[in-house]
Amino acid sequence: MGAVSGRKFLQRLDSTPRELWYGEEKVTGSVSTHRAFRGVAKSISALYDMQLNPDLQDIMTYRSPKTGDLVGSSFLQPRTKEDLAKRTAMMKTWANFSGGIMGRTADYLNSSVMAMAAAKDFFGGEGKDFASNIERYYEHVRENDLLLTHTLINPQSNRGAGPSKQADPFIAARVVEKNQGGVIIRGARMLATLPMADEIVVFPSTVIRSGQDDVPYSIAFALPVSAKGLKFICRESFASESSYDHPLASRFDEQDAVVVFDDVLVPWERVFILEDPEKANRVSEATDAIVFMAHQATVREAAKVEFVAGLATLIAETIGVDQFPQVQERISDILLTAETMKAFLVASEANSKINRWGLMTPDYVPINSARNLWPRVSPALAVVLKQIGASGLMAIPPEDVLTSPERGDVDRYYQAKTVDAEERIRLFKMAWDASGSSFGGRQDLYERFFFGDPVRMASAYYAWYNKEPYKERVRELLHRKD
Repeated sequence: MGAVSGRKFLQRLDSTPRELWYGEEKVTGSVSTHRAFRGVAKSISALYDMQLNPDLQDIMTYRSPKTGDLVGSSFLQPRTKEDLAKRTAMMKTWANFSGGIMGRTADYLNSSVMAMAAAKDFFGGEGKDFASNIERYYEHVRENDLLLTHTLINPQSNRGAGPSKQADPFIAARVVEKNQGGVIIRGARMLATLPMADEIVVFPSTVIRSGQDDVPYSIAFALPVSAKGLKFICRESFASESSYDHPLASRFDEQDAVVVFDDVLVPWERVFILEDPEKANRVSEATDAIVFMAHQATVREAAKVEFVAGLATLIAETIGVDQFPQVQERISDILLTAETMKAFLVASEANSKINRWGLMTPDYVPINSARNLWPRVSPALAVVLKQIGASGLMAIPPEDVLTSPERGDVDRYYQAKTVDAEERIRLFKMAWDASGSSFGGRQDLYERFFFGDPVRMASAYYAWYNKEPYKERVRELLHRKD
């Protein structure tokens, strides 16, 4: 089959049964036209269509080594620096479409599955052939151009205790039993962003620390969203009917859900790790999946900060505050962040090397630095938008004022230095959606915790980073004889 069109994706979305709950409503029928999902479904459809655009096809696709069909470039297992550059160009094209707002486009998890398939031997061992499972799954997703979501963390019941020490040991998803058909899973996981995906990938992210009692929680597998007993409980939607009033939320609210496994059968061919804490704790790093996922995230973050730089500059010029040094300083901070993120990417690709699994892999030092810096700098982006827009961000009437008897006053009093009232309101609504609306608040939280708790990430970064050359330089200077 190979790369699919946006139309094919929407048909697949609406024809795939899933237990999807939005409040008291069990969403049935056409997911793509439901008020909570249609905006982002349309945006994902547009991303898929880019793959078939003749002007973009050389960037967005490559020939499948299995079938010769065109498949998405995010599945490309890079063997050369040119391959890596192609992956980056493809990911940046998708990221630019949403201004980096969409964090769960297909290339994110495609990158993970791609890397794990190359490292299939990591999943091998006694018993079932999990190595073949991950390779076949990668090929299945690639050849059918499936959209994946994933879920990593346990519900926040009692974060001071491990999963087996909770009041109910089946709060966190775990193995109940194994039989001839596969593994039975019961419990829940969070946070599954983009529940309109075709399949869900369940991988560990929390280190298994508490011994044998937590062994049933050390699992990795994948399932179609139509699996019996699998359900998604969604948060309140931030999407809006009006792309004028909410230009970002109406298009890019990806949705987040808690996933419930009500004695779900995972067939043996879909199991990748089973009751193996050592592998569960090491899988992302040992396979370099974390490097390729972080690489995709850095590309997206570079696109996002460029988008905010453009938005902040337009606001400043529109209302004539771009001449003030304090405004120039704040926008300069955004531009410095943009160049920093791009420099991380350039350095990671320039210093890329073939890993033990045969993939041309970005240098993890700048990529890991980017993933640690981003949670610290991304909140400042919204702050700058608020500082420049100031009270103007509250002076944004709803779209229907433009057809009201007050249109004359609106045109007179909402005009700006460089644009008319309608365009000024439109621009400020976008800034509010990016920085102050419910959707903007979700964006802030999402970026702060995209890769986990920033404090724990910093501790892990400190322990991981090779500081010895710097210390040795100081020792040498301390004891240098004149």
